[in-house]
Amino acid sequence: MPDTTRPAGARHSSSILVTGAAGNLGREVVNRLHAHGARVRSLVRHQTAARTGVESVVGDLTDPTAVRAALVGIDAVFLIWPLLDSAPAHDLVAELAAAAPRVVYLSSTAIDDDAARQSDPIVQVHAEMEALLHDAGLRPTVLRSDTLASNARGWTQQLRVGDVVSGPDVARTAVVDERDVADAAVAVLLTHHDRPDHEPHVLTGPEVLGRDEQVALLGAALRRRLRFQVLPADQARSRMLADGRPEHLVEALIAASVRRPRTDRITDHVERLTGRPAGTFAQWAVDHAAEFGR
Repeated sequence: MPDTTRPAGARHSSSILVTGAAGNLGREVVNRLHAHGARVRSLVRHQTAARTGVESVVGDLTDPTAVRAALVGIDAVFLIWPLLDSAPAHDLVAELAAAAPRVVYLSSTAIDDDAARQSDPIVQVHAEMEALLHDAGLRPTVLRSDTLASNARGWTQQLRVGDVVSGPDVARTAVVDERDVADAAVAVLLTHHDRPDHEPHVLTGPEVLGRDEQVALLGAALRRRLRFQVLPADQARSRMLADGRPEHLVEALIAASVRRPRTDRITDHVERLTGRPAGTFAQWAVDHAAEFGR
C-alpha cells in the first residue's frame, strides 16, 4: 500500500516524537514521517538498529527523566500508552504539559462516552488517558482506532504448525489496516492546526468481521483451508498463559472477549484524513502472507 501524498500544510521542519516506535503501528508511523522529511525521534524501551534520519532514544514512558529528555525540542508527540494502568501516566502527562507539544493520542473505538465505566480494562485505560490529557490542558487530537489488522500476527505460531486458529470468541469489529491508521496519524501530525480537533477521529476498516471471517480471508491469501476454533474463556486463558503472556494482560483480553459489545459501526474518517478509502483485511492478508509461513 503506497503512502499518502504530503499533507497540505505540512510543516517540513516539524520535530516529532513517536512512542511505541518499535511496535507494529509505531514503525509504520516512523517510516512515513521520515519519508515526508520530518525530523523524527523514536522513544523505545530497548536499543534498536540505527536508522539514517531517525533519532532513537532509549527510555520508558513511566520514567519522567527519560520523557523530559525525549521531549527537548519536540513540536508534536504521537502517543501510544502501553500499560493496562493509567496511574503511572500522571507523571508523563505532567511532562507533556510542561513541554506543551501537540499530542496525537491513539485510543479505542470501543469507548462509550456516555458510560461511567467502560466495558473492559483495556478500554477503561484508554478512556482514562483521554481524560488525563484533556484535564492537563493539552487539547489532544484523539485517534480512536478499531482492531488493528496487525493483531492477526498473533496467530503466526499456530499457523506454522497447523490450519486451526483457536481463541476466545470476540465481538465482530471493523478491522482497520495499521498502515491506514499510520497514514491518518501522519496526516494529523504534519498538518498545522490553529484549533484542536474537539471530536475524536474514529478510524475503522470498510467491513465488520468476526474472527472466523478474518481467518478465512487469511486462508484465501495463503491458499490454505484455515478455520477458527472458539475456545471457552477458561481454555483461552490457559492457552494464553501457557504461551507466556502476562497474567494481567490475559485477564484483560478475556474480559474484553466476554464484555465488549458487538458493533457494526463503519466510518469514513480514514478517507477524510488521508484522501483515500480504508483498505480491506483481505488486502492486508495478501500483503503479509509471507509472514505466516508454510
